[in-house]
Amino acid sequence: MTLSNNSGTGNRLDAAFTALADPTRRAILSRLAEGEARLSEIARPFAMSFNAVSKHLKVLERAGLARRRVVGREHLFSFNGAGLAAAAEWINAHHNMWEERLGTLDGYLRRYEGGD
Repeated sequence: MTLSNNSGTGNRLDAAFTALADPTRRAILSRLAEGEARLSEIARPFAMSFNAVSKHLKVLERAGLARRRVVGREHLFSFNGAGLAAAAEWINAHHNMWEERLGTLDGYLRRYEGGD
C-alpha cells in the first residue's frame, strides 16, 4: 500500500492538524458544531480577548474547518465538516495500513509459534 502526499493534500493536512492540535480551537469547533455563532458567543467561555479568539478562528478558516459569513457588520461563524475530510482520509489510510501489517505479523508469529 502506497500512501502518497502531494503538496495540495499535504498543505491541507498540515493546516488541519495544526488547527486541531490546539485545545482552544478544538473547543471552538465543538461550539461551532452546535450551530452558527457570533464572535462574542464563541469568545464567552474563554478567558481571552476577542482578538485572540479571532486569531484562532482565522486558523480554523485557513484549515477549512470553519466558515465566516458576513451580514452587515456581524461576522457569523460555522463549522465546516468537509474540512475534516482530508485528515480523516489520511488517518483511515494509515489505520488500514497498520491493521494490514499487524495482521501479517500476527500470521507470521502464529506460524512460528505453532511450528507450521
